[in-house]
Amino acid sequence: METTEQGAEAGAQRTFGHVLANTLVASVVNFTVWFAVTFFVYLETRSVFATGIIGGIFLALTALSGIWFGSLVDHHPKRTVMIGSSAASLVFYAASLAVYLAAGPEPFRDPASPVLWAFVLLLMTGVIIGNVRGIAMSTVVTLLVPEPGRDRANGLVGTASGASFLVTSVISGLLIGLAGMLYVLLLAVAATAAAILHLASVRIPEERAPEADGEPRKVDLRGTFALVAAMPGLLALIAFSTINNFLGGVYMALMDPYGLSLVSVETWGLLWGFLSTGFIVGGLVISKRGLGRNPLRSMLIANIVIWTISSVFTLQSSIILLTVGMFIYMCVMPYLEASEQTVLQKVVPFERQGRVFGFAQSVEQAASPLTAFLISPIAQFVFIPFMTTGAGAELIGPWYGVGPERGLALLFTITGVIGLVVTLLAFGSRYYRRLSARYLDEQPIEDGQAIEPVAAPTAAPDPTAEPAVVAVPVDR
Repeated sequence: METTEQGAEAGAQRTFGHVLANTLVASVVNFTVWFAVTFFVYLETRSVFATGIIGGIFLALTALSGIWFGSLVDHHPKRTVMIGSSAASLVFYAASLAVYLAAGPEPFRDPASPVLWAFVLLLMTGVIIGNVRGIAMSTVVTLLVPEPGRDRANGLVGTASGASFLVTSVISGLLIGLAGMLYVLLLAVAATAAAILHLASVRIPEERAPEADGEPRKVDLRGTFALVAAMPGLLALIAFSTINNFLGGVYMALMDPYGLSLVSVETWGLLWGFLSTGFIVGGLVISKRGLGRNPLRSMLIANIVIWTISSVFTLQSSIILLTVGMFIYMCVMPYLEASEQTVLQKVVPFERQGRVFGFAQSVEQAASPLTAFLISPIAQFVFIPFMTTGAGAELIGPWYGVGPERGLALLFTITGVIGLVVTLLAFGSRYYRRLSARYLDEQPIEDGQAIEPVAAPTAAPDPTAEPAVVAVPVDR
């Protein structure tokens, strides 16, 4: 019996490795397209506002798709939805290639060109569809990895994300510098097709839990929100991550224009390749040491480090200062995502995890591009003039520097200070204490253990009452 169990565990580990490697390839493709189209549009149009619009497109598509993607993950085999995600992305990337070849270079130099934005929309839709794989991968960890080892498995997932950033940063800058978007699109089509063929040969063992009577097999926003709201502190965790991402949207919108004002696109791509090794380092540390007894405490400590660094790394126009600050930033980032996923994988029933991860993705990932969409015109029309010819140039310019990139730098500094204050307030709040206590007291849902069905409430909950746990192990 022990030999059989050990063989099954080894088989599950091999399957996890194959799925993780396949997801790495898909992530490299999607991140390459994401980086490349941002580089391409900025270099062709020189418009910060245009890069903000790209963030707005990401916002709309992410917000509209997360719950639906989560429902697909919950109601279909994980391998099926992952293959379907890559197949759909392949269609959009191939269509983008056709548009790029047919249009010629001129339409892409005009930020108001309909051809440019049709091209961007096709590419971003292909990237967004890849979000299905991220949701599915989080549930695959729950499916294949026993609860005590999930924080380390999430660290490996973070390492894979860092590796994808590493490869992406190098190849996107180089490919854009060599041939615009042509080589990027050819790579996206070929690598996505290869990922589909590989995943088709992998078998993911999955015994689907029986669904409750009346359990909807479509988008279930009401039931998903009821589940999240019924677990004390879960909404607070998602809200805190959303605030983090909202502030992080400043970096999404402005980091590329800021970096490209200091170095060439080829150098910037190579530099991000180096910086992404920090993400790998952080993920490997988690995979070896875990997140400690309380992942929530690890998350807040990581936030203190990140926002402290963010407050100082743009104080002067220095690519060295930027590199050091962003490397530390990247080393700490895996702790944020791994902490949240470890909590959700423990307290949310497996048959609902896709929808909960999708709900969190819709809310949290939409926050960054929302900020990017809002901050770009503010940077373009307020902060850049303020630090170029305005009062800021006279007031702090002698030591802070003047010019367009100094306007972007000032926004980074302000964002870091705000993030640090928010994190310190969260650390001392009763919500953090309640959520920590809830996590530490919650018994893990064992693999294969039956779960009581979750039903949506028939009436609005009393906001003054302590929420009850609606999903617990049956034999508790």
